[in-house]
Amino acid sequence: MPTETDQRPLRADARRNRERLLVEARRAFAAHGTDTSLEEIARRAGVGIGTLYRHFPDREALLSAVFAGAVGELLERARELLEAEHPCAALVEWLRSLITHASEYEGLSGALMSASGGAGSPLSRCSDPMRDAGSALLARAQESGAVRQDIAINDLLQLTNAIALAAEATPDEPGLADRLLSLTLRGIRPD
Repeated sequence: MPTETDQRPLRADARRNRERLLVEARRAFAAHGTDTSLEEIARRAGVGIGTLYRHFPDREALLSAVFAGAVGELLERARELLEAEHPCAALVEWLRSLITHASEYEGLSGALMSASGGAGSPLSRCSDPMRDAGSALLARAQESGAVRQDIAINDLLQLTNAIALAAEATPDEPGLADRLLSLTLRGIRPD
């Protein structure tokens, strides 16, 4: 179902409404997690729920729009890391960035894990470029001999989301994500 933003340029008032919705969604997701009430987000933005749904037909579309900026930063970082001297270290740094990003909003890791199998969903459209960027980093690390050939980017992305989810579930263990990532990295290195 096309949204108002897919059909034509937004009027100034519609653009303002969309921006307010994004600002309030970011705040709500950061404070209360990604399962925050959409009605509450609309109320805080000063619009009705119908306006929210005109801009974002479902929760995934709103999540995708909220995280688009962070995805852009992660993609740019991946492009920079493609030139790094040590391909395995570059891959690890990028995976660590993914975990940090996914940990910023409670529930994001679970939503990303669910979206990874749903081709065409707003979140999967957001994660497809991430998969491509990660594939390039992984290929370099594999070509250098630092990572096993049977490792796939989808596996690494699911593992990073699982690590972020585990860290989210145990906030009293701040070093857990790094420890789990270290364990994962031992498993991807050749024997």
